[in-house]
Amino acid sequence: MTMNWDTFLLPYEQAVSELKIKFRGMRKEFQQRGEHTPIEFVTGRVKPVASIQEKMQRRVIEPDLLEADMQDIAGLRIMCQFVEDIYQVVEILRQRKDMEIVEERDYITNKKPSGYRSYHIIIEYPVQLSDGEKKILAEVQVRTLSMNFWATIEHSLNYKYQGEFPSEIQQRLQKAAEAAFQLDQEMSAIREEIQEAQRFFSYGKVPNQPINQDQVPTQIRDNIDRIKKEVEQNGSETKDSDS
Repeated sequence: MTMNWDTFLLPYEQAVSELKIKFRGMRKEFQQRGEHTPIEFVTGRVKPVASIQEKMQRRVIEPDLLEADMQDIAGLRIMCQFVEDIYQVVEILRQRKDMEIVEERDYITNKKPSGYRSYHIIIEYPVQLSDGEKKILAEVQVRTLSMNFWATIEHSLNYKYQGEFPSEIQQRLQKAAEAAFQLDQEMSAIREEIQEAQRFFSYGKVPNQPINQDQVPTQIRDNIDRIKKEVEQNGSETKDSDS
């Protein structure tokens, strides 16, 4: 069976374009309300033909079953600052009426053996074509920036080693995955302070003018004072030990 790939992929390309606009629109809504947005940025792609063909061969997918069996031909990625944001995004998507969730995979709570973490959602999305509506499957990956950094590196190495990582590389990747997740947990622990600082610098700072200390939120000012005292104390202890 000969595939007309341009025709076949057209609705997937349309779906990715529409979903990127919708997800970015969600981000803008939060920003306009002056609220913390759980969406940092959005990317999307249609799987290249060569990748589709390779996956069809590897998983023994017949052409007439391609639309149903390959769920990630259309792929969206939503990046978040905090782990909590991921679950907020997932809940928002569950409430949407313009798409239907058909499957969820929580690789954050249940990480992969490699150390991979992300939240995967398979949606059924209706695309309006000239000859009517066509429902297609798309995969939405929701992850933090640190999860995305690790996954990008792992993906690149996977191409180099064709999935057969040397044991040393595999161990280092697993350690790096845990370090990345620990970073996420640390950021979550001080989430409120980070968001307060972001709100201040987004809405309270006038470009090219010095910051008025009276405008700095009390909690941030107290933390700055605390850090200064710790630095001064550590410096004093270092001098005493040197002498």
